[in-house]
Amino acid sequence: MGKRSTPEEIIAKLREVEVRLARGETTGQAVRSIGVTEQTYYRWRKEYGGLQVGHAKRMKEMEKENARLRRAISDLTLDNQILQEVIKGKF
Repeated sequence: MGKRSTPEEIIAKLREVEVRLARGETTGQAVRSIGVTEQTYYRWRKEYGGLQVGHAKRMKEMEKENARLRRAISDLTLDNQILQEVIKGKF
C-alpha cells in the first residue's frame, strides 16, 4: 500500500489530470501520469472535485471533529443508560 496523499496533494493531482485531459490525453494516460489508479482518481474527484485547498483542509478538520463528537455522544449515551439502570435498581 502506498503513502496517503494530503488534501493539498490530491487537489494538485486532480488539477494536473484536468490539464492533461484538456491537452487531449485519455483519462487512463492522465491518471497513470500522476501515479494512481482510475478508481482512486474517480474517488478523489467525487470527494475533492471543485474544492480549493483551504476548503479541503477545513473539510478534513470538520470530519475529524465530527468523529470526535460522535464518540463523545456515544460514551455519554452509554453512561446515561447505565445510570438509568442503577436508578431502577437493575444492577
